[in-house]
Amino acid sequence: MEVAIMHSELNKNVCKTLIAAEYAGVEIKMAENFQMGVSNKTPKFLKMNPLGKVPALETPEGPIFESNAIARYVARLKPGNTLFGSSPIEYGQIEQWIDFSALELDANMRAWVFPRLGYATYIKSAEESYISGVKRGLGALNMHLVSRAFLVGESVTLADIIMTCNLVNGFKYLFTKSFTSEFPHVERYFWTMVNQPNFSKIINRMGQVKQADVVLPFPSTKKPDAKPKSEPKKEEAPKPKPESEAAPEEEEAPKPKPKNPLDLLPPSKMVLDDWKRLYSNTKSNFREYNDENTVSFVTMNKVGGFLQRMDLARKYAFGKMLIIGNEPPFKVKGLWIFRGPEIPKFVMDECYDMELYEWTKVDLSDEAQKAS
Repeated sequence: MEVAIMHSELNKNVCKTLIAAEYAGVEIKMAENFQMGVSNKTPKFLKMNPLGKVPALETPEGPIFESNAIARYVARLKPGNTLFGSSPIEYGQIEQWIDFSALELDANMRAWVFPRLGYATYIKSAEESYISGVKRGLGALNMHLVSRAFLVGESVTLADIIMTCNLVNGFKYLFTKSFTSEFPHVERYFWTMVNQPNFSKIINRMGQVKQADVVLPFPSTKKPDAKPKSEPKKEEAPKPKPESEAAPEEEEAPKPKPKNPLDLLPPSKMVLDDWKRLYSNTKSNFREYNDENTVSFVTMNKVGGFLQRMDLARKYAFGKMLIIGNEPPFKVKGLWIFRGPEIPKFVMDECYDMELYEWTKVDLSDEAQKAS
């Protein structure tokens, strides 16, 4: 069966279909002489997609538009591949991660980058919201990938193809190394995927994927002068200002920002960075939280949001959270080390979901507690 894809240029949305075709063994014909702004406004194309958007797929049975739908169709053309998993539960989980990729990550990343590409108006508060959404999504994805090479099962599925393609522009334009260092398992997953032969064969046609050194800057809005510059005017002696226009009184110097109470504590003999390195290489067990978490992505979102809110304690704490179990209800366990003898008051005040967890102060002299 011959299918033809119509697009203006190779981008991450087209790559989804072409990579799926590589895994499924489907031949895709590329539409020739397609010109955006012309070809997509013809009556023929508008019958394929009434919105005139690309990509669109032409098949013997009829047209398909929307990149995820096109990739799904191509992945199903030839039976026998595992792009949709090997069981109903894997199929559901693949669809789950496709939706997650579109709604939690791609939507926020596009809104973040569009003003920087000149496609939308920049609003600082809106950008901050989009960045927060991206971090929340990456945090949940990072936790899921702690002990997994793929999103579902033990091989590449359509979920991995769509997730990776959606992440490409993030890594190229937005995600500096300092940004992704908070999500090491996402980093490892992304670079593993883009270097798979079927991925690199397609994605590298857009140019080699390199991680951004800096967040993409805003386009310059300064326009060149259209008129020749006039002769400079002769300087005139400045006129004295009336008393009503006299310079305002000097503003009061800003008051120094009060120090965090934890910075006032005496020096600690414990070096937190040394502990983090020791902890990262030591097998640890965690205390149970509760058994109310019955939906995996909801549980991940809750814990991911909690970790984002705990970012305010980064200088004063070290923490680790785990979601345990393959079947609901999922267990949430964690271990936190705080500067000082108690959980800091500002953390309790600012991180509103602290009270949802059961906190137990560790007694290092209690062998039973250390073992648990």
